Amino acid sequence: MKNITSNLSGLKLYRRRLIPEECIPLPNDAILYCDDDVLVTSWKTIRPKKDMDHGYSCYYLEEGYKISKFYRADHTLLYYYCDIISPSYEENTNTLIVTDLLADVIIYPDGFVKVVDTDELVTALNEGKLSLNLLKDALLTLDRLLRLIYAGKLDELLAPLDDFDIC
Repeated sequence: MKNITSNLSGLKLYRRRLIPEECIPLPNDAILYCDDDVLVTSWKTIRPKKDMDHGYSCYYLEEGYKISKFYRADHTLLYYYCDIISPSYEENTNTLIVTDLLADVIIYPDGFVKVVDTDELVTALNEGKLSLNLLKDALLTLDRLLRLIYAGKLDELLAPLDDFDIC
């Protein structure tokens, strides 16, 4: 994602969801690292949850996925959460909008892998919130990500987080 590193101090980060439809700023996400392909952040949950308190995320901007480590309040790992995303950088406003393309992969500490929310892809397509081309891109990206995970490459995907993860 070219030019994103030109003004990191003023970078505005947004999360866009299709279901439910929302686009919210993430002003409290701390940018720990960024280059043209990778963005690493630390964050606290936006909406408090019983088990999840905070985490770290690595956005693979060119590949189209985000790998996050979700932690409980006591700093124990809850699970890894992988979002399929479509990032869009607006240079004139120094804004990165990351659209969540619904399909997700959860990887539990014991290694169990669970794919979730694929039904929402069909709902979003039927409701006109997702184009057929974006649906195809999301499914192909999900397939690439799952192939990496099943090939034992999760540690490589998590490597950019290791330098910053102090939980």
